Amino acid sequence: MTLQQLRYMLIIAEKGSITEAAKELYISQPSLSGAVKEVEKEAKITIFSRCRAGVALTKEGMEFLGYVRQVVEQMELLEAKYINSQSVKSRFCVSTQHYTFAANAFVEMVQRFGQERYEFILNETQTHQIIEDVRNRFSDLGILYLCNNNENVLRKVFEENNLHFYELFTAAPHVFIRNNHPLAKRERITLEDLKPYPRLSFVQGNYESSNFAEELFSHETADKSVKVSDRAAIVNLMVGLDGYTISSGIFPRYLHGDSIVSIPLGVDDVMQIGYILNKDKELSELGKIYIEALMKFQVKQT
Repeated sequence: MTLQQLRYMLIIAEKGSITEAAKELYISQPSLSGAVKEVEKEAKITIFSRCRAGVALTKEGMEFLGYVRQVVEQMELLEAKYINSQSVKSRFCVSTQHYTFAANAFVEMVQRFGQERYEFILNETQTHQIIEDVRNRFSDLGILYLCNNNENVLRKVFEENNLHFYELFTAAPHVFIRNNHPLAKRERITLEDLKPYPRLSFVQGNYESSNFAEELFSHETADKSVKVSDRAAIVNLMVGLDGYTISSGIFPRYLHGDSIVSIPLGVDDVMQIGYILNKDKELSELGKIYIEALMKFQVKQT
């Protein structure tokens, strides 16, 4: 397989359609389809499955494209530096659960990097997708947490996917609610106190279970439950519905003024917040900068 064919695979995956990829690449659709068949034959796997909407990556294809992306990026770095005499364009991607501190650390990392050419990606997504992104080498690292309820299952999933979890810090569970919520004056809140109010949580798609949930104690039954897909929505629902969510307590006040408060949850558990990496991979220099920024931001919020 050639480098050009590998670049074709990346464009097809991005477009989700051989037809659209062919237009992007200014080549005929039969030629592009032929290139796919050649690569699949040589790799001895099926990279794309055909569907009515176009094409989708198979599980094997996702893993294959993770390695392809690394090869193509390294070649582009080589061409930029030694052939085109350009400054090297760096790529760095983080997949993370919906943590404000993870986004703020990302901002600091970009600011500290300071070079003119880069492609940085911050992907706030579902827990299972974080694992897939790192396993398939789309993301350099993934940010998530372990607790008493999910640790055994997630560590098994990490092992099956050749990933290692590195703990950064622990955080006591806190309840997030609006500042004039009926429970807002409490020094500590119990799970029983929360029963009359809507529980807010992030959608996990096909992996809706307490093991993949971003919120602690999601295995506890709730009469009222609202699931959302982004941080802005969950804040709006805290304010508009007297809803609550349970997370780390690390929440920069300057983002929402005093409209949201965090109150300790009276339970015997902690969140082990950390990152996952492929076992055969070390933190890149950008990864080290990001983790340093993440740790510094955590210290500021405690």
